[in-house]
Amino acid sequence: MPLGLRKKKNKSKESSNLVENEEVSGHAGVGKSAVNGGGLPAPPASMRPKLVFHTQLAHGSPTGRIEGFTNVKELYSKIAEAFNLSPDEILFCTLNTHKIDMDKLLGGQIGLEDFIFAHIKGLKKEVEVYKAEEALGLTITDNGAGYAFIKRIKEGSVVDGVKVICVGDHIECINGKNIVGMRHYEVARMLKELPKDQSFTIKLLEPMKAFEMLEPRSRGGGGGGKSSGDGKIGTGRETLRLRSKGPATVEEMPSEFEERAVKKVDDLLESYMGIRDTELAATMVEVGRDKKNPDEFAMALDEALGDFAFPDEFVFDVWGAIGDAKQGRF
Repeated sequence: MPLGLRKKKNKSKESSNLVENEEVSGHAGVGKSAVNGGGLPAPPASMRPKLVFHTQLAHGSPTGRIEGFTNVKELYSKIAEAFNLSPDEILFCTLNTHKIDMDKLLGGQIGLEDFIFAHIKGLKKEVEVYKAEEALGLTITDNGAGYAFIKRIKEGSVVDGVKVICVGDHIECINGKNIVGMRHYEVARMLKELPKDQSFTIKLLEPMKAFEMLEPRSRGGGGGGKSSGDGKIGTGRETLRLRSKGPATVEEMPSEFEERAVKKVDDLLESYMGIRDTELAATMVEVGRDKKNPDEFAMALDEALGDFAFPDEFVFDVWGAIGDAKQGRF
């Protein structure tokens, strides 16, 4: 299919999963969005990896053990069960740090020795913002289960001047329109289409914080400092890959080519669409790995990710980025 012809397709007894005698707060030195797509049934239990992960609530909790999940929604359900919560209370998860560190955000892969910290709903905020420029300076991502949130705030931007808006805030409403359930690219488009030189109202919900976590807000480059050993609890060489379709699989750690390509494609997603999504970027790299030309790549993208209807220029750039990564040119 030529690129120019591409179109869009149309609370109870405490859970036994808590680990006894491991009562440690979320800031202790302990120790990567996917949902079943297209109405596909969940894989049978026999196909699910029998792996056990440790988890805490980021603001502080005992340690829990979870297993038997194959996508993000199931992961959140397992965490919620361990801590006697509703899955809807979980905004997002980070790996190996309790901090709101967007570099450690759980995406499509979890290292087999990674420690999972769940960030749950905290303070609600309603803010009026004057859109003085076309670009607000926000990068949006989502948790794979219906919640879009702020991943990055550009320094010197419109939103950077509104100090109550922070990285990690979940966006609930824009001008009274509930956006829960929308994907990140839909929310980014709504924000971009808001008229310039007018005010709009945005309702936000920030992650719950422990007292010790209260610190100046981050623009998304990290968690505000490094703990000893970067909070790592291991150096496992395998990961659990969560897929939007089909069962989760245990794979080797990403190769140097894959890491380079995924990072570049994620940067292109931010540049073209105002979103960051490493799981989506990894899927695009996987789709384009063995394709011989841009048109073949475009056709494969339509089949795998047709709902996105990527711009032709973006597809060319992604194709080029994958090729550059193969040749080690960046």
